Amino acid sequence: MTVTAASTSVALSSTRRLLPLGIAGDTSLAAHLGRYGPLRQLDLGEVERSGLTGRGGAGFPTAVKLAAVASRRGAVVLANGTEGEPVSSKDAVLTAFNPHLVVDGVVAAMGVVGARDAFVAVSRDDAARALEDALRERPAEAKRIQLVLVPHRFVAGEESALVNFVNGGEAKPTFTPPRPFERGVDGRPTLVQNVETLANLGLIARYGARWFRSAGTDAEPGTVLVTVAGAVNRPGVVEVELGTPLRAVVERCGGLASTPQAVLVGGYFGSWIGASALDLPLSKSSVPLGARALVPLPADACGVAESARVLRYLAGESAGQCGPCVFGLPAVAEAFESIAAGRRDARSALERLPRLAAQIARRGACAHPDGALRFADSALRVFEREIELHLGGRCSAARRAPVLPTGGPR
Repeated sequence: MTVTAASTSVALSSTRRLLPLGIAGDTSLAAHLGRYGPLRQLDLGEVERSGLTGRGGAGFPTAVKLAAVASRRGAVVLANGTEGEPVSSKDAVLTAFNPHLVVDGVVAAMGVVGARDAFVAVSRDDAARALEDALRERPAEAKRIQLVLVPHRFVAGEESALVNFVNGGEAKPTFTPPRPFERGVDGRPTLVQNVETLANLGLIARYGARWFRSAGTDAEPGTVLVTVAGAVNRPGVVEVELGTPLRAVVERCGGLASTPQAVLVGGYFGSWIGASALDLPLSKSSVPLGARALVPLPADACGVAESARVLRYLAGESAGQCGPCVFGLPAVAEAFESIAAGRRDARSALERLPRLAAQIARRGACAHPDGALRFADSALRVFEREIELHLGGRCSAARRAPVLPTGGPR
């Protein structure tokens, strides 16, 4: 995975904040301090004024999460860099190529919530090595920050799953309440925050809320990391301002390699959108940002078959702890597989999907089944014409090789 960088200037550029180096820069502490300057103490009010929201997918106001933990005693910080989403590499790239900024964010968050110690959870060896090297240069922080290597699974990054793993259990979601901010690691109030969010805290601590808001929009300030794959000339991770048109994001990766039939936005908990929607801005109010992965689907691929494969993957990646996942998601995957294969029961399978969705929606112990349903619903809408072909035993696709990844090391 390459990192596209339009400039090698710094820290104070409006769009080169989190990834100022590209892939060949110096990641030492000395270079980091020369680029960004010393870390300053962070004030909760400054975070609130910045308007920073979570970069892990939900987009929850960061100041609210910090305040919820800061109001309790014995807090701990848990940085989430696990990134189980197969089409996203933005956290891995950030951690590998700017590990000191992630550590800065952890330290800044610890100061805000009054935490004595913290954990940083990752699932890739390269990210773990980068963080180990960074902490080796920072012995004072290394005494307070523990690195945790988490199994690479889709649900492992869910905050209760992460807490459960750090506490010695499996990396599977647990029933809530209590939520981690109430009782998390070792039963203590726990701030679970994505590593990109924390890296932004490291910048806000240095430059302040006004500087942070100089990029992005009034409603959604700042820059974000986006993973771009599929029908583009140079797949990679790019940093752009919120509000940037999706088409401009694609242009940062060399433009479209072929005319797309649809675009997956937000990863497997995101949605399919029509190719014309590339003119929409990268904004939570316009498209389902999710993990901020952007995948134009080549015109010669089959969106129905791709969706069926992803749904089978999501069914297999569930925690297997409640009915909607154990029975519901495999049934949805099987229905999509029948449609994709043009089987005799394809039409009845299509008619079965609304009933399955009604039985699954909002009944899971975590958000996994609802995320899978959102993906499935978008596929039914965007690929409606192709589905009709499949019901008649035909497929318009010339390509049989899979486009979307379904797990495994990246």
